Amino acid sequence: MKITCALEDFNFSEINSDLDVILFEYTQDKSKGCIGAKILREVYDSKLIPHEKAWDLVSIALSVIAADQAGHRKKSPDGWTRNFELTISVIDSIFWNEQKKLLEALLSFLTTDRWELNFVGGGEYPKLHKDAFYQLEDCVSLLSGGLDSFIGVIDLVEQNYKPYVVTQTVRGDGKNQQDFAKKLGNLAQFMTNHNVKVPFPETPASQRSRSMIFLAYGVLIASSLDMHRQNETVTLYVCENGYISINPPITLARVGSLSTRTTHPVVLNLFQQILDNCGLNILICNPYKFVTKGEMLEQCLDQSILENLAHTTTSCGRYGVYKNTHCGRCVPCLVRRASFFHWKGKDYDQTEYKFDDLSQDNENYARFDDVFSMRIAILNRQELGTSKWIGASLSSNLIPDQDKQKHQDTVERGLLEMQKFIGDLGLV
Repeated sequence: MKITCALEDFNFSEINSDLDVILFEYTQDKSKGCIGAKILREVYDSKLIPHEKAWDLVSIALSVIAADQAGHRKKSPDGWTRNFELTISVIDSIFWNEQKKLLEALLSFLTTDRWELNFVGGGEYPKLHKDAFYQLEDCVSLLSGGLDSFIGVIDLVEQNYKPYVVTQTVRGDGKNQQDFAKKLGNLAQFMTNHNVKVPFPETPASQRSRSMIFLAYGVLIASSLDMHRQNETVTLYVCENGYISINPPITLARVGSLSTRTTHPVVLNLFQQILDNCGLNILICNPYKFVTKGEMLEQCLDQSILENLAHTTTSCGRYGVYKNTHCGRCVPCLVRRASFFHWKGKDYDQTEYKFDDLSQDNENYARFDDVFSMRIAILNRQELGTSKWIGASLSSNLIPDQDKQKHQDTVERGLLEMQKFIGDLGLV
């Protein structure tokens, strides 16, 4: 699929694309897509002064999200892998064309699609507020509304950091994210929604490339800090438990991007290389890459606030499908439930689940695909051993050799948490 993403005044007729997407504006033209219409106002109102390369990175990430929504897997030759030829308008097209191979590798790993990128001029730096200033926070942390990022910000605040948090309003839990930022110290918050709209989008909407835009927003804020202006390194915290970061396919049928790679070390390492090439003094850090979700709960530095609010966080991959309620049976929900079981034992989890009693022996509960697959994964790991069960999930040379065993051990502990939870239900 050939797609061009550019500002509204770009001469789209110069490029014969299957789809034209307007960046940073709404459009009434139903033949075109649009994305990022609110971001210009949010940057202005937040009085930010982002780095030019960070702004281009937002344009790139938005373009990738638009393409991801427009491409239909079922229309591809193998029913899954899509081919994208994506032209993106940026401020510095020469620089970004030099980075295209690195970006293509990142996107291919992230979405398991084939990407061909081309950068052209026409991008513009955003208009700044007359009172814009370099922000005084000492780090940036992504706050997704999920349990892991919530724990991450709690721990940062408890260690006397002053994070600028970055959130998205894409799953119906935006108010929770705002409340978290306030309750953790009235933290500065950049909250946005990329507002993607494309003709005939894939349904259900793809989430494979979501980490690109969330990371780009984080970089946007990190480059706006006074620390960065003074050439100090700004840490961008991306907090997720080590099991989900690796997210090994739980069965042979759950391959490729059926298991998302949002915070996989390969993704973060490739993204870090791009930041380094941009000359941005921003370090991506996942402090929980060798910690399970249950261990994150157990080791959180403020158990009181965690006990009060943990159940209000969002983990479910189908949260919006069930009217902003956790389904209770998808892989993220299962990992969440196992972590609560590890932390406080049986019957402590106060989260509302659409499908709560997984011991029921029918297709909605114990025999639901993800539940059944997780049961198989537990048995396969016991039979094969962790190393063989993980397979190629840790094979990349972008993962340091000294880290591979630590990742494997973390995945093993995460699956053992699941085994105890599932076992308590009598399912293994």
